[in-house]
Amino acid sequence: MTTRFRIAAFGSAAALIIAGVACAALISGGTGQILAMALIGLGLVAATSLVFFEVGLSEDRERARERQLSSPERADRTTRRKRPKLPRSRDHRRRLG
Repeated sequence: MTTRFRIAAFGSAAALIIAGVACAALISGGTGQILAMALIGLGLVAATSLVFFEVGLSEDRERARERQLSSPERADRTTRRKRPKLPRSRDHRRRLG
């Protein structure tokens, strides 16, 4: 996500909130109130979701950075031993006790 896109996204959320406040101030009656609530609500939801998106991106970057730093160390831990196969027990009853 580029800086230009971030500015545009947060700016559009702020523009929705400002447009909602302007509708509340300029349009009288129920129409102005409904438009104000809808626009302000959309702007706040957009801003909140953008903040959560930014947090998620920063966590992804941090996880990738940790993977890069610990990759030689992890290679030793990821090699697992194979589990030995147990012999089949044909013609033997199962003991439940």
